[in-house]
Amino acid sequence: MPVFTKHFELHTEAENDIVDITGEVQQAIEESGLDTGVATVFVPGSTAAITTIEFEPGLAKDFPGMLERVAPRNIDYEHQKAWHDDNGRSHVKASLVGPSLSVPFEGGVLTLGTWQQIVFVEFDVRPRRREVVFQVMGEEETESRS
Repeated sequence: MPVFTKHFELHTEAENDIVDITGEVQQAIEESGLDTGVATVFVPGSTAAITTIEFEPGLAKDFPGMLERVAPRNIDYEHQKAWHDDNGRSHVKASLVGPSLSVPFEGGVLTLGTWQQIVFVEFDVRPRRREVVFQVMGEEETESRS
């Protein structure tokens, strides 16, 4: 099964930045030349995450708000006691959401829902340069498929 890997770089400014990367994932599928398969999106690091969301202003506020209730900034974190970097909550949030996502594609197109986008979420407390890895695995179109 053919595998195509692409690395993508993005810059974030602040904690809770949410970046729609759906277009970049779709572009990686197109560059792969594959027709049907699975696209995996992965962020190396322990203070960022990948998920799907309806990328609109209300949810872009609601999603970080929900995570603030789960891992609030105003409590003590053992990580911060050890490292003094004020990002204990960042690690907790990232571990809850997760570093990767797999999405099937057919006919060279992601099979996302109408209101569903793939997003990168920054949880670190400072601006970051991030790498996102796309790996596309699948099959090329064959004559026997219609």
